[in-house]
Amino acid sequence: MDSQIEENASKIMEISKWKLCDHCLGRCFSKTVEGAGNKNRGEIVRELLNIDDKNDSCYICDNIFDIIENGIMENIINKIIEEDIEFSTFLVGSRISPEILKKEEDMHQKIGLDVENIKKEINREIGKGILNKTGKMVDFDNPNIVIMVDFIKNNIDIHINPIFIEGRYRKLIRGIPQTRWPCRKCKGKGCPKCDFSGQMYAQSVESFVSSPAVLEANGKDSKFHGAGREDIDVRMLGNGRPFVLEIKEPHIRNLDLKLIQEKINNYSNGKVEVRDLKFVGRERKSEIKSSSTDTYKVYKALVEVERDIKENELDLLQSLNVIKQRTPIRVSHRRADKIRIREVKKIDTRWIDSRNFEMIIECSGGLYIKELISGDNGRSKPSVSELLKTPALCSILDVLKVSA
Repeated sequence: MDSQIEENASKIMEISKWKLCDHCLGRCFSKTVEGAGNKNRGEIVRELLNIDDKNDSCYICDNIFDIIENGIMENIINKIIEEDIEFSTFLVGSRISPEILKKEEDMHQKIGLDVENIKKEINREIGKGILNKTGKMVDFDNPNIVIMVDFIKNNIDIHINPIFIEGRYRKLIRGIPQTRWPCRKCKGKGCPKCDFSGQMYAQSVESFVSSPAVLEANGKDSKFHGAGREDIDVRMLGNGRPFVLEIKEPHIRNLDLKLIQEKINNYSNGKVEVRDLKFVGRERKSEIKSSSTDTYKVYKALVEVERDIKENELDLLQSLNVIKQRTPIRVSHRRADKIRIREVKKIDTRWIDSRNFEMIIECSGGLYIKELISGDNGRSKPSVSELLKTPALCSILDVLKVSA
């Protein structure tokens, strides 16, 4: 064996007062001594120095690896069974005494060693134990669960990562919002104004979609992420609006999405309908939100005007093309006050009578249709009101299509 290794080993043992476990000794030589893990490297170095006594407590870890080998595994598996958690991938984290980290760091600096720290080995050894006992695989990027072992508080915590289900929803009635709307007065706590429900509206697209899904997943809660949203009084028809449902702390991950789709549609009783459910990654929730202004949408609007107009006047609406919209008055309390430029791609009109007509509008995402029609006191230019030279109002609005 290299004399430098033997020299470093002697210095390390002197610093530790000859009290190092095989793991902590072997870790010092993880880059210079071949072996089947740090424990085996420690055994090799110990044999080189003719050290037999390992009865004392380890100078660095206080025999933490004995705790891992003789108890932690069983406790972790028991906790998983107790909480009835379904998973296929996992990741291990740990919390250890700062004193242990300081002792190790000081020793490595004195000898000039550049090796991994003890926490990485602890996490790896626990991970190997879980793999051997469960057959589940480690996933560093997107694990189903994260197992945190706190050696300071002698505690094991299992964090269950959410699952994400993408689909499309159709809102077939008016009068319900897309997401849960906390009561303005009590902020969701419950009060007489909201009949102690904590919600402005008893029903929402989110409540119809999430309730059956969370129940099937045995989850704790959920969050609804839509590709834009329609107003409460607007229906979402056609092939539906894309959404991602995030189910938090699901104890069941292997879900039958066809069954869930059926349960959602039955539960909503004709008010909301979902389709094309599929599992997606975490990144999809932000992608679907940011894509709302990149999509194109098709609307059907019933328009009322104050004065009698002739059918041929509707031809003027073909000049609606590039629209500049200042943040509408009705949403100015929750949206930044700025001018947005949106495009109308195509308009078809259908004459009903001198005071009413229908518009089919194909446009870029983010265009406020009600304000396109009314003009919103000059904040939307050009507008239907401006071109027809009479106040116009959108009395009924439906979304017919939202591109993927």
